[in-house]
Amino acid sequence: MTSMQEQPGLWQQNDLLGLAAPEPAAGQEPAAALEPAAAPSPALASPPAPSASQAPQTPIEPPRPVPISLPACAGRPQRALPRGPETLLILDTETTGLSTLQGQCIEVGAILFHVPHRAVLSQVSFLLPCPANAAEAINGIPAAVTRLEQPRQEALACFLAMAATCDALVAHNAAFDRQWFGLGPLPLLDRPWICSMEDIRWPAERQLRSAPSVRDLALAYGVPVWAAHRALTDCIYLAQVFERCADLEALLLAALEPRSLYRAELPYAERHRAREAGFRWNEAVPRAWSRRLSRREAEALPFPVQLVADPVAAEGLAHSA
Repeated sequence: MTSMQEQPGLWQQNDLLGLAAPEPAAGQEPAAALEPAAAPSPALASPPAPSASQAPQTPIEPPRPVPISLPACAGRPQRALPRGPETLLILDTETTGLSTLQGQCIEVGAILFHVPHRAVLSQVSFLLPCPANAAEAINGIPAAVTRLEQPRQEALACFLAMAATCDALVAHNAAFDRQWFGLGPLPLLDRPWICSMEDIRWPAERQLRSAPSVRDLALAYGVPVWAAHRALTDCIYLAQVFERCADLEALLLAALEPRSLYRAELPYAERHRAREAGFRWNEAVPRAWSRRLSRREAEALPFPVQLVADPVAAEGLAHSA
Protein backbone atom coordinates (compact mmCIF):
# COMPACT_ATOMS: atom_id res chain seq x y z
CA MET A 1 0.00 0.00 0.00
CA THR A 2 1.52 3.32 -1.04
CA SER A 3 1.60 6.08 1.56
CA MET A 4 -0.60 9.09 1.01
CA GLN A 5 1.39 12.18 0.05
CA GLU A 6 0.84 15.23 2.17
CA GLN A 7 -0.85 18.13 0.41
CA PRO A 8 0.24 21.57 1.58
CA GLY A 9 -2.45 23.40 3.45
CA LEU A 10 -4.84 20.44 3.23
CA TRP A 11 -5.56 20.25 6.92
CA GLN A 12 -5.24 24.01 7.64
CA GLN A 13 -8.41 25.89 8.53
CA ASN A 14 -9.11 29.54 7.87
CA ASP A 15 -8.39 31.69 10.93
CA LEU A 16 -11.69 33.51 11.41
CA LEU A 17 -10.26 35.56 14.27
CA GLY A 18 -7.72 37.04 11.89
CA LEU A 19 -10.56 38.76 10.02
CA ALA A 20 -11.60 40.75 13.13
CA ALA A 21 -9.93 43.86 14.51
CA PRO A 22 -7.14 43.26 17.01
CA GLU A 23 -8.08 43.47 20.64
CA PRO A 24 -6.67 46.48 22.66
CA ALA A 25 -3.87 45.86 25.05
CA ALA A 26 -4.55 45.66 28.78
CA GLY A 27 -5.18 49.13 30.34
CA GLN A 28 -5.61 50.77 26.96
CA GLU A 29 -8.90 52.18 25.74
CA PRO A 30 -10.10 51.70 22.23
CA ALA A 31 -9.09 54.32 19.70
CA ALA A 32 -12.69 55.33 19.19
CA ALA A 33 -12.99 56.23 22.89
CA LEU A 34 -9.76 58.29 22.95
CA GLU A 35 -10.65 60.50 19.99
CA PRO A 36 -14.22 61.65 19.68
CA ALA A 37 -15.64 61.62 16.21
CA ALA A 38 -15.32 65.04 14.57
CA ALA A 39 -18.34 66.61 12.97
CA PRO A 40 -18.26 66.41 9.22
CA SER A 41 -17.17 69.60 7.48
CA PRO A 42 -19.71 71.21 5.18
CA ALA A 43 -17.17 71.09 2.40
CA LEU A 44 -16.73 67.37 2.89
CA ALA A 45 -20.39 66.57 3.35
CA SER A 46 -20.59 65.35 -0.24
CA PRO A 47 -17.55 63.84 -1.93
CA PRO A 48 -16.22 65.66 -4.99
CA ALA A 49 -16.99 64.23 -8.37
CA PRO A 50 -14.13 62.17 -9.77
CA SER A 51 -12.12 63.66 -12.56
CA ALA A 52 -11.87 62.10 -15.96
CA SER A 53 -8.37 60.85 -15.25
CA GLN A 54 -9.43 58.98 -12.14
CA ALA A 55 -10.90 55.50 -12.62
CA PRO A 56 -13.68 54.38 -10.29
CA GLN A 57 -12.39 52.18 -7.48
CA THR A 58 -13.68 48.58 -7.30
CA PRO A 59 -15.08 47.82 -3.87
CA ILE A 60 -12.99 45.30 -1.91
CA GLU A 61 -14.92 42.10 -1.11
CA PRO A 62 -14.25 40.28 2.14
CA PRO A 63 -12.23 37.07 1.73
CA ARG A 64 -14.34 34.00 1.15
CA PRO A 65 -13.61 30.75 3.02
CA VAL A 66 -11.69 28.22 0.94
CA PRO A 67 -13.45 24.86 0.78
CA ILE A 68 -11.37 22.03 2.28
CA SER A 69 -11.47 18.68 0.50
CA LEU A 70 -10.61 15.80 2.85
CA PRO A 71 -8.57 12.92 1.46
CA ALA A 72 -10.26 9.60 0.84
CA CYS A 73 -10.28 7.23 3.80
CA ALA A 74 -7.38 4.79 3.58
CA GLY A 75 -9.28 1.97 5.25
CA ARG A 76 -10.53 -1.31 3.79
CA PRO A 77 -11.10 -1.14 0.01
CA GLN A 78 -14.59 -1.51 -1.34
CA ARG A 79 -13.73 -4.91 -2.83
CA ALA A 80 -12.05 -7.10 -0.28
CA LEU A 81 -8.84 -8.75 -1.41
CA PRO A 82 -8.65 -12.56 -1.42
CA ARG A 83 -7.83 -13.89 2.01
CA GLY A 84 -6.19 -17.20 2.68
CA PRO A 85 -7.31 -19.63 5.40
CA GLU A 86 -6.49 -18.65 8.98
CA THR A 87 -7.15 -22.05 10.59
CA LEU A 88 -6.12 -25.36 9.05
CA LEU A 89 -7.01 -28.91 9.99
CA ILE A 90 -3.92 -30.95 9.15
CA LEU A 91 -4.97 -34.60 8.95
CA ASP A 92 -3.62 -37.99 8.00
CA THR A 93 -4.99 -41.52 7.86
CA GLU A 94 -3.60 -45.03 8.19
CA THR A 95 -5.43 -47.81 6.36
CA THR A 96 -5.35 -51.52 5.69
CA GLY A 97 -5.27 -51.04 1.89
CA LEU A 98 -4.71 -48.53 -0.88
CA SER A 99 -8.37 -47.95 -1.73
CA THR A 100 -11.80 -48.24 -0.18
CA LEU A 101 -12.32 -51.42 -2.21
CA GLN A 102 -9.25 -53.10 -0.72
CA GLY A 103 -9.26 -51.95 2.88
CA GLN A 104 -10.53 -49.60 5.55
CA CYS A 105 -9.30 -46.65 7.59
CA ILE A 106 -7.96 -47.70 10.97
CA GLU A 107 -6.38 -44.49 12.29
CA VAL A 108 -7.01 -40.74 12.00
CA GLY A 109 -4.65 -38.04 13.21
CA ALA A 110 -5.41 -34.32 13.11
CA ILE A 111 -3.90 -31.01 14.23
CA LEU A 112 -5.76 -27.70 14.35
CA PHE A 113 -3.22 -25.10 13.19
CA HIS A 114 -3.50 -21.29 13.31
CA VAL A 115 -1.74 -19.74 10.33
CA PRO A 116 -1.15 -16.10 11.45
CA HIS A 117 0.38 -17.20 14.76
CA ARG A 118 2.06 -20.33 13.33
CA ALA A 119 0.74 -22.24 16.33
CA VAL A 120 -0.82 -25.62 17.09
CA LEU A 121 -4.20 -25.15 18.77
CA SER A 122 -5.32 -28.73 19.31
CA GLN A 123 -4.50 -32.28 18.23
CA VAL A 124 -6.13 -35.68 18.38
CA SER A 125 -5.50 -39.24 17.21
CA PHE A 126 -7.68 -42.33 17.46
CA LEU A 127 -7.94 -45.89 16.15
CA LEU A 128 -10.87 -47.56 14.40
CA PRO A 129 -11.37 -51.30 14.98
CA CYS A 130 -10.53 -53.73 12.19
CA PRO A 131 -10.52 -57.54 11.95
CA ALA A 132 -7.16 -57.69 10.16
CA ASN A 133 -4.48 -55.28 8.89
CA ALA A 134 -2.72 -56.29 5.69
CA ALA A 135 -0.56 -53.11 5.91
CA GLU A 136 0.77 -53.78 9.42
CA ALA A 137 4.30 -54.04 8.07
CA ILE A 138 3.96 -50.45 6.79
CA ASN A 139 2.05 -48.62 9.51
CA GLY A 140 2.96 -50.84 12.44
CA ILE A 141 -0.59 -51.09 13.82
CA PRO A 142 -1.63 -54.61 14.88
CA ALA A 143 -5.29 -55.33 14.28
CA ALA A 144 -5.68 -56.48 17.89
CA VAL A 145 -4.58 -53.04 19.14
CA THR A 146 -7.35 -51.33 17.19
CA ARG A 147 -9.92 -53.44 19.06
CA LEU A 148 -8.70 -52.53 22.54
CA GLU A 149 -10.95 -50.46 24.81
CA GLN A 150 -10.39 -46.76 24.19
CA PRO A 151 -12.41 -43.47 24.18
CA ARG A 152 -12.97 -43.71 20.45
CA GLN A 153 -16.33 -41.91 20.36
CA GLU A 154 -15.01 -39.00 22.43
CA ALA A 155 -11.98 -38.69 20.16
CA LEU A 156 -14.21 -38.74 17.09
CA ALA A 157 -16.37 -36.00 18.62
CA CYS A 158 -13.24 -33.92 19.23
CA PHE A 159 -12.19 -34.43 15.61
CA LEU A 160 -15.62 -33.28 14.39
CA ALA A 161 -15.41 -30.14 16.53
CA MET A 162 -11.96 -29.34 15.16
CA ALA A 163 -13.17 -29.85 11.57
CA ALA A 164 -16.10 -27.52 12.19
CA THR A 165 -13.80 -24.64 13.20
CA CYS A 166 -11.22 -24.87 10.39
CA ASP A 167 -11.16 -22.94 7.12
CA ALA A 168 -9.44 -25.64 5.06
CA LEU A 169 -8.17 -29.22 5.30
CA VAL A 170 -4.54 -30.11 4.60
CA ALA A 171 -3.24 -33.58 3.85
CA HIS A 172 -0.13 -34.94 2.19
CA ASN A 173 -1.50 -36.82 -0.81
CA ALA A 174 -5.01 -35.53 -0.12
CA ALA A 175 -6.53 -37.69 -2.87
CA PHE A 176 -5.68 -40.76 -0.80
CA ASP A 177 -6.88 -39.46 2.57
CA ARG A 178 -10.04 -37.83 1.23
CA GLN A 179 -11.54 -41.08 -0.05
CA TRP A 180 -12.05 -42.48 3.48
CA PHE A 181 -14.27 -39.68 4.74
CA GLY A 182 -17.98 -40.18 4.29
CA LEU A 183 -17.61 -43.92 4.84
CA GLY A 184 -18.39 -45.81 8.04
CA PRO A 185 -17.97 -43.69 11.18
CA LEU A 186 -15.94 -40.98 9.43
CA PRO A 187 -18.02 -37.96 8.32
CA LEU A 188 -17.94 -36.29 4.93
CA LEU A 189 -15.91 -33.10 5.38
CA ASP A 190 -17.24 -29.98 3.65
CA ARG A 191 -14.13 -27.78 3.77
CA PRO A 192 -11.72 -27.08 0.88
CA TRP A 193 -8.90 -29.58 0.60
CA ILE A 194 -5.24 -28.61 0.11
CA CYS A 195 -2.71 -31.24 -0.86
CA SER A 196 0.70 -30.38 0.57
CA MET A 197 2.26 -32.72 -2.00
CA GLU A 198 0.45 -31.62 -5.18
CA ASP A 199 -1.16 -28.22 -4.58
CA ILE A 200 1.50 -26.30 -2.65
CA ARG A 201 4.39 -25.09 -4.81
CA TRP A 202 7.25 -25.15 -2.33
CA PRO A 203 10.03 -22.55 -2.81
CA ALA A 204 12.69 -23.53 -5.31
CA GLU A 205 15.51 -22.87 -2.83
CA ARG A 206 14.29 -25.86 -0.80
CA GLN A 207 15.38 -28.06 -3.74
CA LEU A 208 12.41 -30.40 -3.46
CA ARG A 209 10.90 -32.61 -6.10
CA SER A 210 7.60 -31.54 -7.63
CA ALA A 211 5.78 -34.04 -5.39
CA PRO A 212 7.95 -34.43 -2.28
CA SER A 213 7.39 -36.98 0.44
CA VAL A 214 6.61 -35.90 4.00
CA ARG A 215 10.09 -36.99 5.03
CA ASP A 216 11.84 -34.94 2.31
CA LEU A 217 9.64 -31.92 3.06
CA ALA A 218 10.42 -32.08 6.77
CA LEU A 219 14.16 -32.41 6.23
CA ALA A 220 14.14 -29.51 3.73
CA TYR A 221 12.79 -27.25 6.49
CA GLY A 222 15.09 -28.59 9.20
CA VAL A 223 12.45 -30.69 10.96
CA PRO A 224 13.96 -33.85 12.50
CA VAL A 225 12.34 -37.10 11.38
CA TRP A 226 12.14 -39.68 14.17
CA ALA A 227 9.30 -41.98 13.04
CA ALA A 228 7.04 -42.62 10.08
CA HIS A 229 3.67 -44.03 9.05
CA ARG A 230 1.61 -43.12 12.08
CA ALA A 231 -1.13 -40.59 11.42
CA LEU A 232 -0.38 -38.02 14.10
CA THR A 233 3.36 -38.20 13.47
CA ASP A 234 2.99 -37.11 9.85
CA CYS A 235 0.63 -34.29 10.96
CA ILE A 236 3.30 -33.05 13.40
CA TYR A 237 5.86 -32.95 10.58
CA LEU A 238 3.56 -30.79 8.45
CA ALA A 239 2.73 -28.49 11.36
CA GLN A 240 6.41 -27.93 12.09
CA VAL A 241 7.08 -27.22 8.42
CA PHE A 242 4.29 -24.63 8.46
CA GLU A 243 5.81 -23.06 11.58
CA ARG A 244 9.06 -22.50 9.66
CA CYS A 245 7.44 -21.31 6.41
CA ALA A 246 7.65 -17.51 6.19
CA ASP A 247 5.49 -17.22 3.04
CA LEU A 248 2.84 -19.72 4.15
CA GLU A 249 -0.10 -17.36 3.52
CA ALA A 250 0.87 -16.86 -0.12
CA LEU A 251 1.48 -20.58 -0.65
CA LEU A 252 -1.92 -21.51 0.77
CA LEU A 253 -3.72 -18.85 -1.24
CA ALA A 254 -2.13 -20.14 -4.46
CA ALA A 255 -2.88 -23.74 -3.46
CA LEU A 256 -6.59 -22.96 -3.23
CA GLU A 257 -6.80 -21.85 -6.87
CA PRO A 258 -9.13 -24.13 -8.90
CA ARG A 259 -7.23 -26.93 -10.59
CA SER A 260 -7.94 -29.03 -13.65
CA LEU A 261 -6.28 -32.06 -15.20
CA TYR A 262 -3.89 -31.33 -18.07
CA ARG A 263 -2.01 -33.60 -20.44
CA ALA A 264 1.44 -32.66 -21.69
CA GLU A 265 1.68 -32.29 -25.47
CA LEU A 266 5.30 -33.33 -25.98
CA PRO A 267 7.03 -35.77 -28.32
CA TYR A 268 8.52 -38.91 -26.85
CA ALA A 269 12.06 -37.54 -27.11
CA GLU A 270 11.13 -34.63 -24.81
CA ARG A 271 9.25 -36.62 -22.18
CA HIS A 272 11.84 -35.62 -19.58
CA ARG A 273 10.47 -32.06 -19.68
CA ALA A 274 7.08 -33.30 -18.52
CA ARG A 275 8.68 -35.35 -15.75
CA GLU A 276 10.72 -32.37 -14.56
CA ALA A 277 7.54 -30.26 -14.45
CA GLY A 278 5.85 -32.75 -12.12
CA PHE A 279 3.73 -34.62 -14.68
CA ARG A 280 3.19 -38.33 -14.10
CA TRP A 281 3.04 -41.07 -16.67
CA ASN A 282 0.01 -43.34 -17.01
CA GLU A 283 -1.60 -42.23 -13.76
CA ALA A 284 -4.68 -40.02 -14.10
CA VAL A 285 -4.62 -40.28 -17.91
CA PRO A 286 -3.74 -43.67 -19.48
CA ARG A 287 -0.52 -43.66 -21.50
CA ALA A 288 0.04 -39.92 -21.08
CA TRP A 289 1.91 -37.43 -18.89
CA SER A 290 -0.65 -35.56 -16.79
CA ARG A 291 -0.88 -33.24 -13.81
CA ARG A 292 -3.50 -31.09 -12.08
CA LEU A 293 -2.72 -27.42 -12.50
CA SER A 294 -4.36 -24.07 -12.05
CA ARG A 295 -4.98 -22.06 -15.19
CA ARG A 296 -2.19 -19.67 -14.25
CA GLU A 297 0.27 -22.54 -13.80
CA ALA A 298 -0.75 -24.13 -17.10
CA GLU A 299 -0.19 -20.87 -18.99
CA ALA A 300 3.26 -20.49 -17.42
CA LEU A 301 4.55 -23.86 -18.66
CA PRO A 302 7.25 -23.79 -21.34
CA PHE A 303 5.46 -26.48 -23.40
CA PRO A 304 1.87 -26.93 -24.61
CA VAL A 305 -0.73 -28.81 -22.55
CA GLN A 306 -4.27 -29.98 -23.18
CA LEU A 307 -7.19 -29.90 -20.77
CA VAL A 308 -8.69 -33.37 -20.23
CA ALA A 309 -11.56 -34.82 -18.19
CA ASP A 310 -10.65 -35.36 -14.55
CA PRO A 311 -11.79 -38.80 -13.29
CA VAL A 312 -11.30 -37.73 -9.66
CA ALA A 313 -13.65 -34.76 -10.07
CA ALA A 314 -16.25 -36.96 -11.78
CA GLU A 315 -15.98 -39.53 -8.99
CA GLY A 316 -16.43 -36.78 -6.39
CA LEU A 317 -19.59 -35.54 -8.09
CA ALA A 318 -20.99 -39.05 -8.23
CA HIS A 319 -20.13 -39.63 -4.59
CA SER A 320 -21.80 -36.38 -3.47
CA ALA A 321 -24.94 -37.19 -5.47
